Amino acid sequence: MPPESREEQSHRNKEERLAALFDSCYPRLVRYAYARLGNATEAEDVASEVFVRAFESLDSYRDRGVPMEAWLFTIARNMVIDRYRRSTQVERVSEDNTAEPESRDDPARHAEQRILMRDVRKALQHLTPEQREVVTLRFFGGLSSREVAMVMSKRDGAVREMQRAAVEKLRVLLGAERLI
Repeated sequence: MPPESREEQSHRNKEERLAALFDSCYPRLVRYAYARLGNATEAEDVASEVFVRAFESLDSYRDRGVPMEAWLFTIARNMVIDRYRRSTQVERVSEDNTAEPESRDDPARHAEQRILMRDVRKALQHLTPEQREVVTLRFFGGLSSREVAMVMSKRDGAVREMQRAAVEKLRVLLGAERLI
């Protein structure tokens, strides 16, 4: 068997990196998509589709200072935007479907999460679209401010300022004692 070419080795390395990122990124992508779409099933579909699209376009990924993780969130962000554009009326989440798609082992904890998530989703609607995007990428997606800046094509300082303003507004809307 002939040795792998540089291209083949590079592609294989990218595949391995993408596979390794699946375990750490998939739950975060689901949380991000859920925070933006408000539907657990759609959020899981988006997160799954992100990896399908990433795998299909793996050859076009160039590591030029943009981590693969940020690239995955860029794909997710674009998919969420596309879903908003395609739907003439974004389906709003019912009060019964406001829990984050996670473990439901403890009913009291589950109820508390549902109430908190409902309140957070309502408060997020009072932010500017860019502030909302920063908050969902940072806190639901778990990205650093630098990674959010890459995803949104903004400067890191601008992202940090949007985050500061958004968190301050959320503190007022939700009550400071709730965020501590």
